[in-house]
Amino acid sequence: MAGWGDAHRMPLGADASTRRYERLTRGDDTAIFMIAPAEGLVCRPEHTEDERLALGWDAQSRLAASRVDAFIAMTRFLKSLDLSAPDIIAADIPAGLVLLEDMGDDLFARVIEQGEDEIALYRAAAQALAVVHGARAPTSLPSGTDDWPVLDYDALALKVNANLFYEWSPQQDPTIGVDRVPITQWEDARDALISEALTFPRALILRDYHAENLIWLPERDGVKRVGLLDYQDAVNGWPEWDFAMLLQDARREVSADASEAAIGAYLDQTGGSREAFDKRLAVLGTLNALRVAGVFARLIHRDKKPKYLDFLPRQLQLLGETLRHPATAPMRAVIQQGAPHLLI
Repeated sequence: MAGWGDAHRMPLGADASTRRYERLTRGDDTAIFMIAPAEGLVCRPEHTEDERLALGWDAQSRLAASRVDAFIAMTRFLKSLDLSAPDIIAADIPAGLVLLEDMGDDLFARVIEQGEDEIALYRAAAQALAVVHGARAPTSLPSGTDDWPVLDYDALALKVNANLFYEWSPQQDPTIGVDRVPITQWEDARDALISEALTFPRALILRDYHAENLIWLPERDGVKRVGLLDYQDAVNGWPEWDFAMLLQDARREVSADASEAAIGAYLDQTGGSREAFDKRLAVLGTLNALRVAGVFARLIHRDKKPKYLDFLPRQLQLLGETLRHPATAPMRAVIQQGAPHLLI
Protein backbone atom coordinates (compact mmCIF):
# COMPACT_ATOMS: atom_id res chain seq x y z
CA MET A 1 0.00 0.00 0.00
CA ALA A 2 1.34 3.41 -1.06
CA GLY A 3 4.87 2.08 -1.51
CA TRP A 4 5.10 0.52 1.97
CA GLY A 5 4.70 -3.10 0.84
CA ASP A 6 8.31 -4.02 1.66
CA ALA A 7 8.39 -2.24 5.04
CA HIS A 8 9.32 -4.09 8.22
CA ARG A 9 6.13 -4.85 10.17
CA MET A 10 5.95 -4.90 13.97
CA PRO A 11 2.64 -5.75 15.69
CA LEU A 12 1.39 -3.26 18.25
CA GLY A 13 -1.12 -3.73 21.05
CA ALA A 14 -4.71 -4.52 20.08
CA ASP A 15 -7.77 -3.08 21.78
CA ALA A 16 -11.11 -4.56 22.84
CA SER A 17 -12.38 -4.55 19.24
CA THR A 18 -11.15 -6.57 16.26
CA ARG A 19 -8.84 -3.76 15.17
CA ARG A 20 -5.14 -4.54 14.93
CA TYR A 21 -2.19 -2.19 14.52
CA GLU A 22 1.32 -2.56 13.12
CA ARG A 23 4.23 -0.14 13.00
CA LEU A 24 5.83 -0.14 9.56
CA THR A 25 9.46 0.87 9.17
CA ARG A 26 10.99 1.85 5.84
CA GLY A 27 14.49 3.24 6.27
CA ASP A 28 14.18 6.20 8.63
CA ASP A 29 10.42 6.52 8.07
CA THR A 30 7.65 4.89 10.07
CA ALA A 31 3.89 4.64 9.70
CA ILE A 32 1.01 2.95 11.52
CA PHE A 33 -1.00 0.31 9.68
CA MET A 34 -4.55 -0.07 11.01
CA ILE A 35 -6.32 -3.30 10.09
CA ALA A 36 -9.99 -2.86 10.92
CA PRO A 37 -12.46 -5.27 9.34
CA ALA A 38 -16.03 -4.07 9.75
CA GLU A 39 -17.66 -5.74 12.77
CA GLY A 40 -21.35 -5.13 12.20
CA LEU A 41 -24.05 -3.31 10.32
CA VAL A 42 -24.05 0.47 10.26
CA CYS A 43 -26.78 2.29 12.14
CA ARG A 44 -28.46 4.83 9.89
CA PRO A 45 -30.42 7.89 11.08
CA GLU A 46 -33.65 6.50 9.64
CA HIS A 47 -33.50 3.22 11.58
CA THR A 48 -36.25 2.77 14.16
CA GLU A 49 -35.57 1.40 17.64
CA ASP A 50 -37.01 -1.98 16.63
CA GLU A 51 -34.75 -2.08 13.59
CA ARG A 52 -31.72 -1.19 15.71
CA LEU A 53 -32.58 -3.90 18.22
CA ALA A 54 -32.76 -6.40 15.36
CA LEU A 55 -29.50 -5.19 13.78
CA GLY A 56 -27.47 -5.91 16.90
CA TRP A 57 -25.19 -4.30 19.43
CA ASP A 58 -23.40 -1.76 17.26
CA ALA A 59 -26.65 -0.31 15.96
CA GLN A 60 -28.17 -0.25 19.43
CA SER A 61 -25.17 1.51 20.95
CA ARG A 62 -24.43 3.88 18.04
CA LEU A 63 -21.03 2.29 17.45
CA ALA A 64 -19.17 2.50 14.14
CA ALA A 65 -18.37 -1.22 14.09
CA SER A 66 -14.68 -0.49 13.38
CA ARG A 67 -15.60 1.04 10.03
CA VAL A 68 -12.56 2.83 8.62
CA ASP A 69 -14.80 5.23 6.69
CA ALA A 70 -16.01 6.54 10.08
CA PHE A 71 -12.41 6.92 11.22
CA ILE A 72 -11.41 8.73 8.03
CA ALA A 73 -14.42 11.06 8.14
CA MET A 74 -13.79 12.07 11.74
CA THR A 75 -10.04 12.39 11.19
CA ARG A 76 -10.60 14.95 8.47
CA PHE A 77 -13.06 16.86 10.61
CA LEU A 78 -10.73 16.99 13.62
CA LYS A 79 -7.86 18.15 11.43
CA SER A 80 -10.11 20.91 10.09
CA LEU A 81 -10.30 22.14 13.70
CA ASP A 82 -6.48 22.28 13.78
CA LEU A 83 -6.25 19.34 16.17
CA SER A 84 -3.65 16.56 16.06
CA ALA A 85 -5.41 13.65 14.46
CA PRO A 86 -2.99 11.48 12.43
CA ASP A 87 -2.41 12.20 8.76
CA ILE A 88 -3.98 9.58 6.50
CA ILE A 89 -1.31 8.36 4.09
CA ALA A 90 -3.46 5.84 2.23
CA ALA A 91 -6.62 3.82 2.71
CA ASP A 92 -8.50 0.87 1.28
CA ILE A 93 -11.96 1.40 2.75
CA PRO A 94 -13.66 -1.82 1.51
CA ALA A 95 -10.78 -3.89 2.91
CA GLY A 96 -10.74 -1.98 6.22
CA LEU A 97 -7.12 -0.85 5.86
CA VAL A 98 -5.62 2.54 6.69
CA LEU A 99 -2.02 3.73 6.66
CA LEU A 100 -1.51 6.52 9.19
CA GLU A 101 1.04 9.00 10.43
CA ASP A 102 3.05 7.54 13.30
CA MET A 103 2.59 9.94 16.22
CA GLY A 104 4.80 7.84 18.49
CA ASP A 105 4.28 5.84 21.66
CA ASP A 106 4.01 8.61 24.27
CA LEU A 107 0.55 7.84 25.53
CA PHE A 108 -0.53 10.15 28.35
CA ALA A 109 -0.74 7.20 30.74
CA ARG A 110 2.84 6.12 30.01
CA VAL A 111 4.54 9.53 30.06
CA ILE A 112 2.84 10.44 33.34
CA GLU A 113 4.24 7.22 34.80
CA GLN A 114 7.65 8.39 33.59
CA GLY A 115 7.40 11.75 35.34
CA GLU A 116 5.58 14.14 32.99
CA ASP A 117 3.41 16.75 34.70
CA GLU A 118 -0.02 15.14 35.08
CA ILE A 119 -1.73 18.45 35.74
CA ALA A 120 -0.33 20.04 32.59
CA LEU A 121 -1.33 17.06 30.45
CA TYR A 122 -4.89 16.90 31.75
CA ARG A 123 -5.26 20.65 31.36
CA ALA A 124 -4.15 20.32 27.73
CA ALA A 125 -6.57 17.42 27.18
CA ALA A 126 -9.44 19.53 28.51
CA GLN A 127 -8.49 22.45 26.29
CA ALA A 128 -8.54 20.16 23.25
CA LEU A 129 -11.99 18.98 24.30
CA ALA A 130 -13.14 22.59 24.45
CA VAL A 131 -12.23 22.93 20.76
CA VAL A 132 -14.12 19.76 19.83
CA HIS A 133 -17.19 20.65 21.88
CA GLY A 134 -17.17 24.22 20.59
CA ALA A 135 -17.45 23.11 16.98
CA ARG A 136 -20.86 22.78 15.41
CA ALA A 137 -21.76 19.09 15.51
CA PRO A 138 -22.20 17.91 11.92
CA THR A 139 -25.02 15.57 10.98
CA SER A 140 -22.78 13.78 8.47
CA LEU A 141 -19.23 13.91 7.15
CA PRO A 142 -17.68 12.88 3.83
CA SER A 143 -15.72 9.66 4.31
CA GLY A 144 -14.24 8.91 0.89
CA THR A 145 -16.98 6.57 -0.29
CA ASP A 146 -20.16 8.03 1.15
CA ASP A 147 -21.31 10.43 3.83
CA TRP A 148 -20.82 9.03 7.33
CA PRO A 149 -23.70 9.88 9.72
CA VAL A 150 -22.87 11.56 13.03
CA LEU A 151 -25.72 10.16 15.11
CA ASP A 152 -27.34 11.32 18.34
CA TYR A 153 -26.34 9.42 21.45
CA ASP A 154 -29.93 8.69 22.41
CA ALA A 155 -32.11 7.03 25.02
CA LEU A 156 -31.86 3.55 23.50
CA ALA A 157 -28.06 3.67 23.42
CA LEU A 158 -27.92 4.86 27.03
CA LYS A 159 -30.44 2.22 28.13
CA VAL A 160 -28.82 -0.84 26.56
CA ASN A 161 -25.42 0.21 27.86
CA ALA A 162 -26.60 0.83 31.43
CA ASN A 163 -28.41 -2.52 31.35
CA LEU A 164 -25.06 -4.28 30.97
CA PHE A 165 -24.46 -3.64 34.67
CA TYR A 166 -27.78 -5.22 35.68
CA GLU A 167 -27.34 -8.17 33.33
CA TRP A 168 -23.66 -9.06 33.70
CA SER A 169 -22.30 -7.80 37.02
CA PRO A 170 -24.25 -10.32 39.16
CA GLN A 171 -23.08 -13.15 36.91
CA GLN A 172 -19.47 -12.10 37.30
CA ASP A 173 -19.76 -11.29 41.03
CA PRO A 174 -22.78 -12.62 42.96
CA THR A 175 -22.21 -10.06 45.74
CA ILE A 176 -23.44 -7.41 43.29
CA GLY A 177 -27.07 -8.44 43.74
CA VAL A 178 -28.77 -5.79 41.63
CA ASP A 179 -30.66 -8.57 39.87
CA ARG A 180 -32.43 -9.22 43.18
CA VAL A 181 -33.84 -5.69 43.12
CA PRO A 182 -37.24 -5.57 41.36
CA ILE A 183 -36.58 -4.91 37.71
CA THR A 184 -39.16 -2.15 37.68
CA GLN A 185 -37.16 -0.29 40.32
CA TRP A 186 -33.98 -0.71 38.26
CA GLU A 187 -35.75 0.52 35.13
CA ASP A 188 -37.24 3.52 36.94
CA ALA A 189 -33.82 4.53 38.33
CA ARG A 190 -32.10 4.01 34.98
CA ASP A 191 -34.77 5.94 33.11
CA ALA A 192 -34.61 8.81 35.61
CA LEU A 193 -30.92 9.24 34.83
CA ILE A 194 -31.56 9.02 31.09
CA SER A 195 -34.43 11.51 31.19
CA GLU A 196 -32.18 13.95 33.04
CA ALA A 197 -29.34 13.42 30.57
CA LEU A 198 -31.59 14.11 27.61
CA THR A 199 -32.22 17.63 28.93
CA PHE A 200 -28.50 18.53 28.95
CA PRO A 201 -26.82 20.64 26.23
CA ARG A 202 -25.31 18.55 23.46
CA ALA A 203 -22.06 18.70 21.51
CA LEU A 204 -19.93 16.51 19.29
CA ILE A 205 -18.08 14.12 21.59
CA LEU A 206 -15.20 11.73 20.90
CA ARG A 207 -16.61 9.20 23.35
CA ASP A 208 -13.49 7.16 24.21
CA TYR A 209 -11.30 10.01 25.43
CA HIS A 210 -8.82 8.91 28.10
CA ALA A 211 -5.14 8.61 28.91
CA GLU A 212 -4.65 5.40 26.91
CA ASN A 213 -6.01 7.07 23.76
CA LEU A 214 -4.11 10.38 23.92
CA ILE A 215 -0.52 10.89 22.75
CA TRP A 216 1.67 13.66 24.19
CA LEU A 217 3.32 15.71 21.45
CA PRO A 218 5.27 18.39 23.37
CA GLU A 219 7.07 19.64 20.26
CA ARG A 220 3.77 20.98 18.91
CA ASP A 221 1.94 24.10 20.06
CA GLY A 222 -1.21 24.57 22.15
CA VAL A 223 -3.92 21.97 21.74
CA LYS A 224 -1.90 20.32 18.97
CA ARG A 225 0.20 18.81 21.76
CA VAL A 226 -2.67 16.37 22.34
CA GLY A 227 -2.56 13.57 19.77
CA LEU A 228 -5.98 12.00 19.23
CA LEU A 229 -6.75 8.31 18.68
CA ASP A 230 -9.80 6.03 18.62
CA TYR A 231 -12.56 8.51 17.80
CA GLN A 232 -14.48 6.69 15.07
CA ASP A 233 -17.43 6.25 17.45
CA ALA A 234 -17.91 10.02 17.83
CA VAL A 235 -21.54 11.08 18.24
CA ASN A 236 -23.69 14.06 19.08
CA GLY A 237 -23.67 13.59 22.84
CA TRP A 238 -22.81 15.59 25.94
CA PRO A 239 -19.49 17.26 26.84
CA GLU A 240 -19.49 15.75 30.31
CA TRP A 241 -19.47 12.25 28.80
CA ASP A 242 -15.99 12.93 27.45
CA PHE A 243 -15.02 14.25 30.89
CA ALA A 244 -16.37 11.13 32.57
CA MET A 245 -14.13 9.08 30.28
CA LEU A 246 -11.13 11.35 30.88
CA LEU A 247 -11.34 11.85 34.63
CA GLN A 248 -13.13 8.69 35.84
CA ASP A 249 -10.55 6.30 34.42
CA ALA A 250 -10.59 2.64 35.44
CA ARG A 251 -7.02 2.14 34.24
CA ARG A 252 -5.33 4.89 36.24
CA GLU A 253 -6.18 7.10 39.19
CA VAL A 254 -6.47 10.71 38.10
CA SER A 255 -5.36 12.98 40.92
CA ALA A 256 -7.78 15.50 42.39
CA ASP A 257 -5.43 18.29 41.34
CA ALA A 258 -5.35 17.11 37.72
CA SER A 259 -9.12 16.72 37.66
CA GLU A 260 -9.65 20.21 39.04
CA ALA A 261 -7.15 21.67 36.60
CA ALA A 262 -8.90 20.01 33.65
CA ILE A 263 -12.38 21.16 34.64
CA GLY A 264 -11.14 24.66 35.47
CA ALA A 265 -9.34 25.03 32.14
CA TYR A 266 -12.39 23.79 30.26
CA LEU A 267 -14.83 26.15 31.99
CA ASP A 268 -12.40 29.05 31.59
CA GLN A 269 -12.45 28.40 27.85
CA THR A 270 -16.14 27.59 27.41
CA GLY A 271 -17.90 29.40 30.27
CA GLY A 272 -20.74 27.92 32.28
CA SER A 273 -21.58 27.14 35.88
CA ARG A 274 -19.41 24.74 37.85
CA GLU A 275 -22.46 23.59 39.81
CA ALA A 276 -24.35 22.72 36.64
CA PHE A 277 -21.25 21.05 35.17
CA ASP A 278 -20.85 18.88 38.28
CA LYS A 279 -24.48 17.79 38.14
CA ARG A 280 -24.20 16.81 34.48
CA LEU A 281 -20.93 15.00 35.16
CA ALA A 282 -22.55 13.03 38.00
CA VAL A 283 -25.54 11.92 35.91
CA LEU A 284 -23.53 11.07 32.79
CA GLY A 285 -20.69 9.68 34.88
CA THR A 286 -23.10 7.28 36.59
CA LEU A 287 -24.51 6.09 33.27
CA ASN A 288 -20.98 5.64 31.94
CA ALA A 289 -19.74 3.90 35.09
CA LEU A 290 -22.62 1.42 34.90
CA ARG A 291 -21.77 0.81 31.24
CA VAL A 292 -18.06 0.26 31.78
CA ALA A 293 -18.53 -1.97 34.82
CA GLY A 294 -21.02 -4.04 32.83
CA VAL A 295 -18.67 -4.26 29.85
CA PHE A 296 -15.83 -5.44 32.10
CA ALA A 297 -18.08 -8.03 33.77
CA ARG A 298 -19.17 -9.31 30.36
CA LEU A 299 -15.58 -9.48 29.10
CA ILE A 300 -14.56 -11.45 32.21
CA HIS A 301 -17.54 -13.79 32.49
CA ARG A 302 -18.65 -14.36 28.91
CA ASP A 303 -15.50 -13.70 26.92
CA LYS A 304 -13.03 -15.23 29.41
CA LYS A 305 -10.73 -12.20 29.48
CA PRO A 306 -9.46 -12.15 33.07
CA LYS A 307 -7.18 -9.13 32.53
CA TYR A 308 -10.24 -6.93 33.07
CA LEU A 309 -10.32 -8.13 36.68
CA ASP A 310 -7.43 -5.71 37.21
CA PHE A 311 -9.61 -2.75 36.25
CA LEU A 312 -12.95 -3.74 37.75
CA PRO A 313 -12.37 -2.81 41.43
CA ARG A 314 -11.46 0.74 40.51
CA GLN A 315 -14.39 0.97 38.10
CA LEU A 316 -16.78 -0.04 40.86
CA GLN A 317 -15.18 2.54 43.14
CA LEU A 318 -15.80 5.18 40.48
CA LEU A 319 -19.45 4.14 40.30
CA GLY A 320 -19.73 4.62 44.06
CA GLU A 321 -18.19 8.08 43.76
CA THR A 322 -20.64 9.23 41.07
CA LEU A 323 -23.55 8.06 43.22
CA ARG A 324 -22.70 10.60 45.91
CA HIS A 325 -24.41 13.38 43.97
CA PRO A 326 -28.09 14.08 44.82
CA ALA A 327 -29.01 13.90 41.12
CA THR A 328 -28.24 10.17 41.15
CA ALA A 329 -30.37 9.33 44.21
CA PRO A 330 -32.76 6.81 42.56
CA MET A 331 -29.86 4.71 41.25
CA ARG A 332 -28.07 5.01 44.58
CA ALA A 333 -31.17 3.47 46.21
CA VAL A 334 -30.97 0.51 43.83
CA ILE A 335 -27.29 -0.05 44.57
CA GLN A 336 -27.99 0.35 48.30
CA GLN A 337 -30.38 -2.59 48.10
CA GLY A 338 -28.39 -4.82 45.78
CA ALA A 339 -24.73 -4.01 46.48
CA PRO A 340 -24.35 -1.62 49.44
CA HIS A 341 -20.64 -2.35 49.69
CA LEU A 342 -20.10 -0.39 46.45
CA LEU A 343 -21.30 2.87 47.99
CA ILE A 344 -18.77 5.31 49.39
